[in-house]
Amino acid sequence: MPEVFCNGGAMRGGDLHHNVADHTFLGPAVTAPRYRFFSVRDDFPALLSDEELGGAIAGELYEVSLDAIRTDFLPEEPAELQLDVIELDDGRSVLAVTLRPGLTESIADELIEITQVGDWRAYRGLPHPDSATA
Repeated sequence: MPEVFCNGGAMRGGDLHHNVADHTFLGPAVTAPRYRFFSVRDDFPALLSDEELGGAIAGELYEVSLDAIRTDFLPEEPAELQLDVIELDDGRSVLAVTLRPGLTESIADELIEITQVGDWRAYRGLPHPDSATA
């Protein structure tokens, strides 16, 4: 079963979590330190492979069938993103959505670099679902 790295709205508590909620949650995950991380129009995140400027990005890993990726997951992804294979910090290759090549110039004014934050929830000021609430 394919493993899918989610780093935005599909994570637990996000507005797109319904796309993976019925699939096996494998736990938190972190990319290898080779990805730039952007907020696109301050609406959704995007990964971009960059060996020199990249960092480690936090997310969640799910087991999702290819059929579900095709019918449930990808149709709700923004046009700026594409399905790709990325590397996790443990060396495994998994599926993820990434920024389409060549868009960094054409939509530069819509991108906010958040690589240094490395976590969509932290960037958005959202609580982590595993943190204790008072």
